Amino acid sequence: MLRTYVIAFLIFLYAPIALLPIFAFNSGSVIAFPLDGFTTDWFAQLGQQTELHAALLNSLFVGVLASILSVLLGLAAARANVRYRFPGKTAAMGLIMVPLVLPEIIVATSLLVVIVRFFDWPLSLWSLIAAHVLICTPFAIAILNASFQALDPALEEASIDLGETRLSTFRLVTLPLVMPGIVAALLISFTISLDEFIIAFFLTGSDVTLPVYIWSTLRFPKLLPVIMALGTIMVVISILILTLAEWNRRRGLRRVGAKDTGGFL
Repeated sequence: MLRTYVIAFLIFLYAPIALLPIFAFNSGSVIAFPLDGFTTDWFAQLGQQTELHAALLNSLFVGVLASILSVLLGLAAARANVRYRFPGKTAAMGLIMVPLVLPEIIVATSLLVVIVRFFDWPLSLWSLIAAHVLICTPFAIAILNASFQALDPALEEASIDLGETRLSTFRLVTLPLVMPGIVAALLISFTISLDEFIIAFFLTGSDVTLPVYIWSTLRFPKLLPVIMALGTIMVVISILILTLAEWNRRRGLRRVGAKDTGGFL
């Protein structure tokens, strides 16, 4: 019964995604069976959508900055969590991880009130970057925690005993060994930021991101096949990024000789 339930759940979860490439290569403009024929025209039309290009550039700008800032904060928090003991550490780490379990609609509404009412800041890509850093940092910490836990502290101690400073030890010893985890955290944070819709819908101003642009075009039935083509490309890119991130995570564990206890997802 458990196996049947798992199979049925996976089919229910991934069947809509499997339909994306089917209708993306369908020559008919109506999203329905039976299919009319095979075509790649919808992918060609993606190059003619200037609004789409602007939204994609906005998403890339937000995703790159948000992922870099998230990993920098996650690197400091993960190292402090694994290597040091201080009062309130458990409570602090728990508060940092809260965005993982809060509904995004609650986070988006709260941030909108704080940004508009309390700080009186205009909604822009910068407000969205700050929000994405908030939700991506816990994921970066979760990945980097595993990297630091797999790193033998004796390697850092030996470097200090041989005359290196703590800063040079971190730069020459620690950083190269946890670099696969850093790359994995960057890729995961970028993917989360690129695909995030709810917070982007609340906090973007006139410069919309790619998910918000996709949602706005769903009102036009003639553009649905083009959106299906775009969705197919995004799914493929997301899978490739997640695969690369998992490969980097496992490579980092093999480098330090740690046991793999499961993927970070």
